Amino acid sequence: MDNSPSGRTVVVTGGTRGVGAGIARAFAETGARVLACARRPPEQPLEGVEFTSLDLRDPPAVRAFFDALPRLDVLVNNAGGAPYRRLADADAERHARVIELNLLTPLTASLAAYEHLRRARGAVVMIGSVSGGRPSPGSAAYGAAKAGLENLARSMAVEWAPEVRVNTLVVGMVRTELAGLHYGGPDGLDAVSRTVPLGRLAVPSDVGAAAVFLASGAAAYISGASLLVHGGGERPAFLDAATANKPSDRYDQEE
Repeated sequence: MDNSPSGRTVVVTGGTRGVGAGIARAFAETGARVLACARRPPEQPLEGVEFTSLDLRDPPAVRAFFDALPRLDVLVNNAGGAPYRRLADADAERHARVIELNLLTPLTASLAAYEHLRRARGAVVMIGSVSGGRPSPGSAAYGAAKAGLENLARSMAVEWAPEVRVNTLVVGMVRTELAGLHYGGPDGLDAVSRTVPLGRLAVPSDVGAAAVFLASGAAAYISGASLLVHGGGERPAFLDAATANKPSDRYDQEE
């Protein structure tokens, strides 16, 4: 892989807003040629980022897109997401579409990009989620897909070594344009931020910096790994419910 940033071509799926835009910007700042592909263009053009309209759920269109590229060094499989939806509130077909977007489209894009990446000795970065490693009520299909994505990345890393490195960013809560839909208004966002050990939600540039690292020569010996980008995780709920080991005047005073 060409470790010169200006010599690389990077594709970021879903790279037009939120986390995807943050990733695209981060790679653009390294001097790489960055292509963001999604169904709809960004509301505001991203400086240094080219946009291509692409439905990632259309395998022939995905293959045509990658076949037309002169080269590719890095693929970031970021496209995904899901609305809040309890399992019994929708039929199986609706949940299957969530799994398709979050698991099958990264597989489709990775297969379409493989020959380019093999020639370039490139890298794939999967954008996973903490939802894939814990119960995810209200987004169960999404969590299941992200669990599968992480496993897919590990298998892909073994099958495609040594030419292509494959890693996953396991992302926690991020403050994006749509964060209010998940966490509420300013008070809700502040309350949720206080549950994170680092005291804040991630911002898209945090995820972008981690993606740039995993795709860089500095991570040349990292493959099949899952890097947690979650601000320290979540404080275990039982600690607040337990009646033992609570601070009190009795134990705070010296005897």
